[in-house]
Amino acid sequence: MADKSVITNLEARVGRLIEEHRRLSGLCSELTRERDSLRAEKRSLEERVRELDAQVGRMQLAEGLAGGGTNREKARARVNRLMREVDKCIALVGQSQTDPTPEKPKAQ
Repeated sequence: MADKSVITNLEARVGRLIEEHRRLSGLCSELTRERDSLRAEKRSLEERVRELDAQVGRMQLAEGLAGGGTNREKARARVNRLMREVDKCIALVGQSQTDPTPEKPKAQ
């Protein structure tokens, strides 16, 4: 008789464990979907921040070039930096056009 109550008790515990497992599996799936949604939203917001930062930079440059007092030096420095970068790119393109790629020696 005592064996039967032990078995019944174990069956009840196993049943509760199975139900708890199902509940937690569902919760895990829900949280995974929520996490993925939040990651996508985060990527979208980060892209928007980058776009707005670029827009602010362009506006500051335009203001500085238009004669705005405080941003004039920043604008001039940025234009100079961009010009140096363009010069470097032109030099690299010119260098790659004049220097033929050396051929590898053939194995004999």
